[in-house]
Amino acid sequence: QVQLVESGGGSVQAGGSLRLSCVASGKLFSISSVGWYHQVLGREREWVAIITTAGNIIDYREHVKGRFTISRDSAKNVVYLQMNNLKPEDAGVYYCRGRGDYGVDVWGKGTAVSVSS
Repeated sequence: QVQLVESGGGSVQAGGSLRLSCVASGKLFSISSVGWYHQVLGREREWVAIITTAGNIIDYREHVKGRFTISRDSAKNVVYLQMNNLKPEDAGVYYCRGRGDYGVDVWGKGTAVSVSS
């Protein structure tokens, strides 16, 4: 099995920064990509960024381009989401998702972000 655990959320003022982490454990060979998702209560969970486990192919939601950066440390099995110039609309719960072969589709439990204006 694969397990994902997020951390790094917190409360910041608009314009501030946070760095989220997603630590993976288990059968990591089965994961081909890790994505970050954002969800506000009462709304659908939305994709934010993705990175492949091989090749470092990266893509972002248009809204966060230029502000967020996704990266990974393969040796530590960690994927990061550096969030700069945070806006109130960025507040919510951030989840990481691992997808890959054999029907692998695993979610973490999320980490909460609060942004005050």
